[in-house]
Amino acid sequence: MSTSDTAALLRLVQWLSPAFPTGAFAYSHGLEQAVAAGEVGSAEALACWLGDILAHGAGWNDAVLLACGLRGEDLSELNDLARALAGSAERLRETEEQGAAFARAQAEMTGAEPTPRALPLALADAARDLSLPPDQIIAVFLHSFAANLVSAGVRFIPLGQSAGQRVLAGLHARIAEIAARAAAAGRADLASSAFRAEIGAMAHEVLDVRIFKT
Repeated sequence: MSTSDTAALLRLVQWLSPAFPTGAFAYSHGLEQAVAAGEVGSAEALACWLGDILAHGAGWNDAVLLACGLRGEDLSELNDLARALAGSAERLRETEEQGAAFARAQAEMTGAEPTPRALPLALADAARDLSLPPDQIIAVFLHSFAANLVSAGVRFIPLGQSAGQRVLAGLHARIAEIAARAAAAGRADLASSAFRAEIGAMAHEVLDVRIFKT
């Protein structure tokens, strides 16, 4: 890897790190509801839940939207599609609020005018000029998504830090495989069958006591 490629990778890692001010720590993607309902209560259950979200839920759709954006498709059209694909009010809030925060942070770094978009498309806009393979960008994005939800699980289930890291490490091969497929996918490949997670996200809207926004 050349020095310029390494610098590009470091920029991407910075954007998708917990230190970047998107407020990702405040969102659980419905995991809080799944834990409260007794559906996720162990490291094994968390790994299964996350794997399904990545392969069959919002993880897959966000990866495909990111791929479409990286290859130069119209970001406004893709943003409308991302909004339509959000399965609940909280899902929409999650992607829009994080995307807007990402765009603001980017604008403060570059001096450009921020354009709020759903998170994968805000990233696509910033990452189009990076000298990195699309599957690598998508993999780091999915890893960041999974890492944030593992952190939520560690705090709320609760799990030990080591158990959480084992869950995340166990998802690496699956993330790489999903990223490779998504990099070659298009709009016709968008699909979601994580119905239980979507129903959980809707139920979270009326959860009596909540730690997370979603």
